[in-house]
Amino acid sequence: MMKEIETELRKQVDEHYTPSIQYAFFDQAHVRHRYSFGMADVRNAIPVDALTTYHGFSTTKTFTALAILQLAEQGLLDIHDPVIKYIPEFLYAPTTTIRHLLTHTAGIPNPVPLSWIHPLSERETFDSDHFFNAIMAKNKKAKSAPNEKFAYSNLGYILLGQVIARVTGLSYEDYITTHIISRLGLGPDQLGFEIYNSRRNATGYHKQKSFSNMILGLFLDKAKFMGEAEDGWKPFKDYYINGAPYGGLIGTADAYVKYVQELLKQDCSLINSSLKKRMFEENHTNNGKATGMCLSWYTGMLKGHRYCHHAGGGGGYYCEIRIYPEQGVGSVVMFNRTGMTDERFLDKIDQYLIK
Repeated sequence: MMKEIETELRKQVDEHYTPSIQYAFFDQAHVRHRYSFGMADVRNAIPVDALTTYHGFSTTKTFTALAILQLAEQGLLDIHDPVIKYIPEFLYAPTTTIRHLLTHTAGIPNPVPLSWIHPLSERETFDSDHFFNAIMAKNKKAKSAPNEKFAYSNLGYILLGQVIARVTGLSYEDYITTHIISRLGLGPDQLGFEIYNSRRNATGYHKQKSFSNMILGLFLDKAKFMGEAEDGWKPFKDYYINGAPYGGLIGTADAYVKYVQELLKQDCSLINSSLKKRMFEENHTNNGKATGMCLSWYTGMLKGHRYCHHAGGGGGYYCEIRIYPEQGVGSVVMFNRTGMTDERFLDKIDQYLIK
């Protein structure tokens, strides 16, 4: 069994699907299987290790949802409250609730976010609020009524980040760092919103000979964000996501393992058991249709076992985190190659370990 797992994982690097891969399968207390292979930096032949960080992209949304539920636990908001209660300038239907944002049923548009990045050199001057106010002004017409249907929206999570900031008086990043990351015992070199050490951050890569590389220039300035090809890969220069609440976290595979392990615990230190249960309950639309989405977590089945899952991907990186609530186990996989869709890669590997 372990041979089949490692063969499948190693194949991702050997057959040029990714420069590196990291995988872990675990219960709440122990890592049962871990695999790490490939290069964090192709040009300089630097292998990945436990200290290598990756962009987590949309896996960040699960932290945003957790933060909202923490505030609900404290009585500082109710997820059924209208968003306009906290954001008076809210542009969409006044009946839209925080829960609609969490479940991607608010009907808020989702413009292609591939170009929503800025280089390391602009980190100090970039104004996220200014950037997204302009984006929302151009996309102020809802696509559907609240909870009419599921429609993924990064802008919805920008709004959730604003709710967190307005309710707490902290920046979104400071709240997540203080009330989730630090409570997990993780330092800024393990998980956070900054590239803590550029030499430890895996270079993100895009396959040079691919259709997507041909059209990439339509969405971003390749000369600004990418370097010269290395062994068939186009590297991304260090950059940041414009919207922290929908995709800003950067961390190690082990940091994500520790996060999911905490959510597996009955006595989870991050949230009470009642709200944690609600977080993993699938949402249904107004007409009773299952959406495949809980409070930020997707749901799925593998070998008859239900799981909750989120992928994160964009230019140069792709990852997945997963929890099997009834089985009491979870898994994480990270790549330093571009991923644009929810691939459910973990289905391929976890099938060997789920009984």
